[in-house]
Amino acid sequence: MLRKKLVATIAAPALALIINQSAIAQDSAAAEKPTKVSGSVDAYYRYNFLNAKDIPSTNNLTSFTNSQNSFEIGMASVKIEHSIGKVTGVLDLGFGTRAKEFSYNDEGITQAIKQAYVTFAPSDKIKFTMGKFGTHVGYELLDPQLNRNYSMSYMFSYGPFFHTGLKADVSITDNISFMVGVSNPTDMTSASFEKKFLLGQFHAATKDGNISGYLNYVGGKNVAEDKTSQFDLVVTGKVSDKFSLGYNGTTRSLQHDKDPKQSFWGSALYVNFDPTSMFGLTLRGEIFDDKENGTDGYIGTSIFATTLSANIKIDGLTIIPEFRIDNAKDAGFIKNSGELVKSSSAFILAAVYSF
Repeated sequence: MLRKKLVATIAAPALALIINQSAIAQDSAAAEKPTKVSGSVDAYYRYNFLNAKDIPSTNNLTSFTNSQNSFEIGMASVKIEHSIGKVTGVLDLGFGTRAKEFSYNDEGITQAIKQAYVTFAPSDKIKFTMGKFGTHVGYELLDPQLNRNYSMSYMFSYGPFFHTGLKADVSITDNISFMVGVSNPTDMTSASFEKKFLLGQFHAATKDGNISGYLNYVGGKNVAEDKTSQFDLVVTGKVSDKFSLGYNGTTRSLQHDKDPKQSFWGSALYVNFDPTSMFGLTLRGEIFDDKENGTDGYIGTSIFATTLSANIKIDGLTIIPEFRIDNAKDAGFIKNSGELVKSSSAFILAAVYSF
């Protein structure tokens, strides 16, 4: 009996120590392998005031809002990030019109894969990324909660959406960094036998971070000898706690074999005003010049688009009422009578919830 009591007396603290150490190890492992889940869901209504019912046309030449007098689901999205030490895996899925148009070269369920990549950061100065990832080119992004305007710019719509390849992000100082990479041709998840594209970015910011600039590049030649090259500049600036500005300028050239070179260029200014944390306004003015047919037949003229969007925030919900006017140099928008006109206007009401 004494021996049993003695064993029990010794065993109990030892068992408690083992359990405690196991719990600490589990907590440590959990801390070493954090999983982050985020996502969004959005819906919208769009009405184009030309209202071409008899000759159906939405009079929409940009991405994700190709509808007329209809309530639409934009995209339901979920992003999962998991890290172990210096390695991170990211799976970003989307379902709906945005995801389908984003992965337009893919078919079936693969259209739902917005991003899927792994990263390895051997130090805090360099990070390697391999897989499918959103483009570094441009000011606007696929996920609606990351933009202040709901409708998209022409530069976003006719620039690259994503790249599938390998890139390296290098930090020189806290305010200067660059990225170089190689990928499949633009917007191609799979590209057997295709030649590869070069990716590049240079970033610099002021010490206080109030002004930040990105110079971006993507270019290359595919197996059909189509050659493309795009340079892009993004600058953001904080004027005050209530005012901020954004600028995006881009130019792209396209050449089919030995045909004459085609090109487009664009320039947009974003003026943001946030009088309160719950309400903000963004005015986007964009010039898009495609007289040299750089969109390969989609636009073919120059357009000036003005978009005014309000952002009304309630917890994780952002309500975006938006009014947009597109003015083209040449008549290309369709009235209900079938007449071609140079100007088109539309109203959008969107609801975006993110977590």
